[in-house]
Amino acid sequence: MSSRLSAISFDAHRPERLAHFWSGVLGRERADDSYDGVALLSGNDAGYRLGFRPSQAQKAAQNRLHFDLTSSSLEDQQETVARALDLGAQHADVGQGPDASHVVLADPEGNEFCVIEPGNNFLAGCGFIGALACDGSQAVGYFWSEALGWPLVWDQDEETAIQSPNGGTKITWGGPPLMPDPGKDLHLELTPDGDQQAEVERLLSLGAKRLDPAHGGDGAVLLADPDGNNFRVLRHR
Repeated sequence: MSSRLSAISFDAHRPERLAHFWSGVLGRERADDSYDGVALLSGNDAGYRLGFRPSQAQKAAQNRLHFDLTSSSLEDQQETVARALDLGAQHADVGQGPDASHVVLADPEGNEFCVIEPGNNFLAGCGFIGALACDGSQAVGYFWSEALGWPLVWDQDEETAIQSPNGGTKITWGGPPLMPDPGKDLHLELTPDGDQQAEVERLLSLGAKRLDPAHGGDGAVLLADPDGNNFRVLRHR
């Protein structure tokens, strides 16, 4: 048994508005099929979509998960920043300092993201969404490598990263200490390759925790990874 990463999903007070922002930043179209919220095609080799699920959660701290967007040149970086600001983003201070070569922004609902400078070798070939950068432990990197079947492409000094065998966006974890729960964040959505309950049991055996024994209205099962980050296991399609 295994799961595929079907979506990286935002908690959204206004899903349509947030989807419009990210569609404009990334140049991505809306997915046609039904979704609990709104979904965009990511256009990434890793195969996931971007989801925007309605949520009343309030943002209480910096997100544990954020996107690193890549740039092909300084002009390209500046154009991405300008486009995001025109669509409603704001500059954000997460302690990066005035000499940082990357630009930190926040979307209209406060979700931080970075526009990375050109020449970043670690993100070369990963696509526009170069990384989903996560605050998290080495153990949670190992968990997600097993959960998704994505090999480790970095494992050093308690920092880990995984990437789909097909390439595309890397998922990275920066090691301890772990930031507090922000209340409102991004989450992973998994679709099992086979029986949903069998896959849930496999994920529990790897170190996940069940958060709600009952299924949601769409048949999803809500779990938490070893660092306490919520994720959903959808029904097999």
